Amino acid sequence: MHDRTVKVVAITGASSGIGEATARRLAADGHRLFLGARRTDRLERLVTEITAAGGTAATRRLDVTGAADVRDFVAAAEERYGRVDVMVNNAGVMPLSPLEALRTEE
Repeated sequence: MHDRTVKVVAITGASSGIGEATARRLAADGHRLFLGARRTDRLERLVTEITAAGGTAATRRLDVTGAADVRDFVAAAEERYGRVDVMVNNAGVMPLSPLEALRTEE
């Protein structure tokens, strides 16, 4: 049985800026993190810092411009932790639209 107060959170664009700050905050709150971005050296450093502080984090290279890569990222997070409770889509620049519109080609 999983403790539902602890969430498994997948974060895209986690190597810097808002994604990195979000990862640090959620790790400090005790959540399990799966971090993705193109800059794996930064991701690995962040995971090392989080785990050294007692947090739980793992990483996988991710390029959100490829739908298959995003699917593989989520699948890897599920394989690692058994589930994904929250997805923070922080990577990329795109026109804004409702998620259900699935405007992925833009």
